[in-house]
Amino acid sequence: MSKKAFGIDIGGSGIKGAPVDLSSGELAADRLRIPTPQPSTPEAVADTVAELIASFDIATDMPVGVTFPAVIKAGVAQTAANVDKSWIGTDVDALLTARTGHDVFVVNDADAAGIAEMKYGAGRRTSGVVQVITLGTGVGSATFVDGTLVPNTELGHLLLHGDSAERYMASSIKDEQDLDWETWAGRLQEYFSHLEFLFSPTRIIVGGGVSKKHKHFLPLLDLKTEIVPATLRNGAGIVGAAVLAHREEKALLKADEKAAKKAEEKERAKRGAAK
Repeated sequence: MSKKAFGIDIGGSGIKGAPVDLSSGELAADRLRIPTPQPSTPEAVADTVAELIASFDIATDMPVGVTFPAVIKAGVAQTAANVDKSWIGTDVDALLTARTGHDVFVVNDADAAGIAEMKYGAGRRTSGVVQVITLGTGVGSATFVDGTLVPNTELGHLLLHGDSAERYMASSIKDEQDLDWETWAGRLQEYFSHLEFLFSPTRIIVGGGVSKKHKHFLPLLDLKTEIVPATLRNGAGIVGAAVLAHREEKALLKADEKAAKKAEEKERAKRGAAK
């Protein structure tokens, strides 16, 4: 099986994608970005995803991983953040598989970034509970226990001061309220202390665009838990989606082989009984 897969990151303003070399975690070609159609309905986004994939010369059997800004259960969108609400209840896996002709596997966007960090970045070879927290317009989260993803944790919506924590300490709030680093770090301290109390993590990894400026705020935090910046930034979603697609495709092939072997053994036993 090829050590490449295609990753796509669907956002409210842009849809980005590229093939990924899974041996290194690096993009195997320059990333392409196409604006997210408005309104961002399932049909319109599916057409854009198909257009993006068709822009690359890739094999038809290459699996495709897609990040999506929603809680995802069994390939179905349960919520919709920054995309049209008509996505809620849509089988994203089935829609994109049918539209693109590739086996498509969809994952929550923050979970995809976490998968990339765990395999190639700051979470590599880390056991115990690891939490990847992305600070941006909102706050995304991915939680792993001994390397296994606990999907859709949505820890940006923990209650803090009577509201979703992200409305108090997301990096967008820092910008909107023109908070200095020390004041914003105080808000992060509240949030991460709460997270630490609830989950007792081994390591917290901070991602999002603001993580490039981690020296301005991470040293101001006082936690028992090791807290470090993410190493895969803008490409994390694409890489994580590709990793997931490769894993899922491999698991399906293994299941098919097991079923075929079982059917063959059953047929042999049937022939033996008939003699």
